[in-house]
Amino acid sequence: MVLGSSAAHTPSRAIWIGIAAGVGAGALWGLVFVVPQLTPGLSSVDLTAGRFVSFGLMAAVMMVLGRRSHSLPTWSQAATALGMSLLGATGYYLLLAEAISAAGSEVPTLIVGTIPIWVMLLGKPLGLKWSALLPGLVLTAAGLLLMTQASLAHALVLPQHGADFWWGVLLAVVAMLSWTVFALLNALWLKRHPQVSAAQWTNWMGIATGVGALLLWLIAGSDPKELLAQENIGLAAMACIATGVGSGWAGSMLWNLASRRLSVSLAGQLIVSETLFGLFYAFVWQGDWPTLAQWLAVLLFTLGTLASIRAHR
Repeated sequence: MVLGSSAAHTPSRAIWIGIAAGVGAGALWGLVFVVPQLTPGLSSVDLTAGRFVSFGLMAAVMMVLGRRSHSLPTWSQAATALGMSLLGATGYYLLLAEAISAAGSEVPTLIVGTIPIWVMLLGKPLGLKWSALLPGLVLTAAGLLLMTQASLAHALVLPQHGADFWWGVLLAVVAMLSWTVFALLNALWLKRHPQVSAAQWTNWMGIATGVGALLLWLIAGSDPKELLAQENIGLAAMACIATGVGSGWAGSMLWNLASRRLSVSLAGQLIVSETLFGLFYAFVWQGDWPTLAQWLAVLLFTLGTLASIRAHR
């Protein structure tokens, strides 16, 4: 009886640990939606490089501290980590930062927030009927339309910003596609390589991300003298370090843990926490309450994701 009880509780415990890790990752990732507004003097390239070089340095430190239990990746594993870092880190965040700079926080946050839906669609279990996904998709689409309409109405107050808004929307869509592909491939890789721990994979990807971010900054970053002369350089540096260590390293560690313990589609649904936390942080930073349309959009978006989770279950 004792052995049977333990076996029965083990899977449930693993699932709940995975869910908690996924939500925790979303809470940390949500911070990145307000950082571009905290650091107006930094270009998107500078912000992306600062964040992910910090991520890479943290990963390198952790590898050195855990060198007895951490092995070095093979050339194939290193190449995979570099490619994954472009899809899910450096390239994704550069696109997102540019999108937020052009269109504000709300719409890019909501567009990226559809990632759980796309992950579920592309990773749909064979036994799940397509008709079961329709309520979630309709609710999510309605929420996106409401949020876009509210933000566009604000952008049209200044007509010269209208084109920038739609450019930001396009960049957010590309960012969403990039991270969707990353989520699917990353989960597949982790499940096919159980001998590599979540910590090892996070650190390998972190170092690859840091190297890629440094090369990006050397090619397209601001002049170092001009960068250091900015009034808010101290705040910018702290923001980059905080998001690099928190949203980057810690968030990736939690997400890899969730990806290993949960199915692809269930883990994907938890990304909605990033959207909700991102919207919450944005509204707190701006000091404004959401409009009625924005509240309704958030509600529809949340209900849409919950409906998708229920359909999956």
